[in-house]
Amino acid sequence: MTETAIAHPAGDGRPVSPGAGAPPGTPPALELAGVHKAFDGKPALIDAGFTLRRGEVHALVGENGAGKSTLMNVATGVYAADAGRELVDGELVRIRGPVDAAAAGLGMVHQHFRLVPRFTVAENVRLALGRRAGSPAAAAALVAAKAEKIGFPVRPDARVADLSVAERQRAEILKVLLLGARVLILDEPTAVLTEQESDALLAFTARLATQGGSVVLITHKLREVAARADRVTVMRQGRTVLDGAPIASVSSAEVARLAVGATVAPVARPRRAPGGPALTVDGLAHRRDDGGVTLDGLTLSLREGEVLGLAGVGGNGQSELVACLAGLAAPRAGSVALAGRDITTASPAARRDLGLRVVPADRFAFGLIRGFSVADNLALAALRRGRYGAPFGVARRRIRRDAEAAIRDHEIHGAAPGRSTGLLSGGNAQKVLLARELDDAVRVLVAHSPTRGLDVRAAQAVQAAIAAAAERGVACLLISEDLEELMALSARIAVINRGRIVGEMPVEDASAAALGALMVGHA
Repeated sequence: MTETAIAHPAGDGRPVSPGAGAPPGTPPALELAGVHKAFDGKPALIDAGFTLRRGEVHALVGENGAGKSTLMNVATGVYAADAGRELVDGELVRIRGPVDAAAAGLGMVHQHFRLVPRFTVAENVRLALGRRAGSPAAAAALVAAKAEKIGFPVRPDARVADLSVAERQRAEILKVLLLGARVLILDEPTAVLTEQESDALLAFTARLATQGGSVVLITHKLREVAARADRVTVMRQGRTVLDGAPIASVSSAEVARLAVGATVAPVARPRRAPGGPALTVDGLAHRRDDGGVTLDGLTLSLREGEVLGLAGVGGNGQSELVACLAGLAAPRAGSVALAGRDITTASPAARRDLGLRVVPADRFAFGLIRGFSVADNLALAALRRGRYGAPFGVARRRIRRDAEAAIRDHEIHGAAPGRSTGLLSGGNAQKVLLARELDDAVRVLVAHSPTRGLDVRAAQAVQAAIAAAAERGVACLLISEDLEELMALSARIAVINRGRIVGEMPVEDASAAALGALMVGHA
């Protein structure tokens, strides 16, 4: 496979390692060539290629649906390629499944975690390692030692279902490393991390590379590519359009242009003047089943047509706040009011009837049914309202027509009314969720990490939908760990820390340093 470089001045002058720790002549750690893959007759990979050197951090960039994750899923045996070849350390291999991949030293951390929710972190590791993990106590010790070594705050005895999205991701990374991965493939690993946590994780990948390991960093955050990667590969529409260029030879702007095929304009912040009170949360308190405090007297208010950003390190009460607002969890104290009406004890259905809509952090775990068609996922909420007739005699043609209109209006690429939602890219699946939730009756939107794992263009499409909703008068609570996103869309930004709002400021007064200090408790 050939290496393509674009003549362009380096963005920051950072010296680039040509595969640190690997002697000259060392075969690539992983090589994929001529890979083809189709789903339902639609090509997902077309003559795709990728070469990873031993001892490097290699960024793999492209839009959602470009084929990045599909290519790495082929590499790790999740999918079987229709054509192509794979070499590990210069040897031709046939990876028939994840077990073969692990034996070859390949490990992938997926966006949608592969953990058993009812098990603890240590039990999940023991399930993956089998006899190698030893006794339950030995497995817990393995987790604790590895977590301390790489600086991950993960408790071996914590039940996965009780962890935040960020904590679950750390547990997944630990599991893959304990399985013996020499090639670590990370699919959007910093999507749920704060800037400080992202820096720590990326520093870890650099250390792993200098020790002879190899890291594939699938990311949409181009600043991460510029800051940490040694080389970059770009994919578009299933093809490799830039193959392993040294990072010093290509700018972030050029990488973005290659990924999307055009320049994408930033989303404008909503300018509508805020209206009356839309959502009021007063003194909300919540505890886990084990007694741990998740919300501790949390208070905030949101007005019509306003975007309120909520920043914070994952695991500080964001998920519990969303659950309490949606009616999926009962607070121990405090109240929630929608347009002045107390809904603290109202059912989730009653809250929807009053105009509350929620976009959860994990779209497939809590928002969409992966095995349902696009049309059925879009119709789920309207079925209860009777839009499509009686439960046992639904108007399928009307469901299909509505789905076709939503696919067209929201530009849901790769979708068809009858196609399984699970086959869509992350960005297009998120568009399905937004198309359903941003209906004509929405008054308050609670969006938790709505652009997590999305590429530049898909993320901006989601942000544009939120901004447009605010311009129509919808009150939007945007919970995100991406400070750039919060500062781009929000009129005000509040910070949650240990279940409390510890600071709030107009976006004009906000800075990454000030918000970061509040987030980590050093304000």
